[in-house]
Amino acid sequence: MDSRFTETVEFLRARIPVPPVVGVILGSGLGDFAAAVEDRLEIPYAQIPGFPASAVVGHAGTLVAGTLEGVPIVVLSGRIHYYEGHPMSAVITPARVLGLLGCRDVVVTNAAGGIDTSFSAGDLMLITDHINLFGTNPLIGSNDDLFGARFPDMSDAYRSDLRTLAKAAARRVRVPLKEGVYVGVTGPSYETPAEIRAFRTLGAHAVGMSTVPEVIALSHMGVGVVGISCITNMAAGVLKKPLRHDEVLETTRRVKDRFVKLLTALVVAMGEGRSPDRLVVVPSRKAPASKTKAGKKVRAGTSVAARRGVRSKAAPRGRK
Repeated sequence: MDSRFTETVEFLRARIPVPPVVGVILGSGLGDFAAAVEDRLEIPYAQIPGFPASAVVGHAGTLVAGTLEGVPIVVLSGRIHYYEGHPMSAVITPARVLGLLGCRDVVVTNAAGGIDTSFSAGDLMLITDHINLFGTNPLIGSNDDLFGARFPDMSDAYRSDLRTLAKAAARRVRVPLKEGVYVGVTGPSYETPAEIRAFRTLGAHAVGMSTVPEVIALSHMGVGVVGISCITNMAAGVLKKPLRHDEVLETTRRVKDRFVKLLTALVVAMGEGRSPDRLVVVPSRKAPASKTKAGKKVRAGTSVAARRGVRSKAAPRGRK
């Protein structure tokens, strides 16, 4: 286990009183959700060992831990972007840490441009799948088997059971929810109209500059993922006007009440035990033997899935 993660996780575990069940990553301008967390502990990224800092307007760069209607939760208010010049290993560090802290499921959110012409600015879209156009992959390099397999399956990266849960939550709180495929690009320049036409041909409904690396890293760890995009503007060429980042922030301010209502309902539903556990790595500086309920000894750092006898991702799961 990379000592960088060990130091980070031990620092946070010493300060977070209750291990989180659900993690949330908030996108541009969507930080208002963090204010809904109860008994919250706020830690700026700059104070967390091994945590890269976010410098983008609309990203607070704060880790918030607490509960939401009784569900232990950790919220990353602000994310790290590849276009800021960070290596991909740094981009996925916060997502990795959520899994290492014990989050069995993570909600990823983002601000995205609408490619589907039936969308409008302010719509919320449940991500059904993604297209990786970053030109790289966060898993390139040597594989850490404690995180997951060398060649992880991505056929259900945005887990179907969690998407079903999200749609039920949206109906319950009466928040309209579109569905679609998210295409991730590096940025920071916005896309050209020709690129948007190409993305539409590929089957994409929305485009953004984040999320994909984090989802790959979380899927590698066996952590369940559900994603929600806030369509903050229409992509290049859809409307005859230039794209501006301040328009993104304006839209997220306008839809914040709907977004917080939906995300709250989803997190509470996820915390009610209806989402099955998945592989979560537990790091430790030392590896003392400990006993499971069955009396068998395992080493610290052994995956939770291995301790519980959960089948690996390579085994048939009967999800479809």
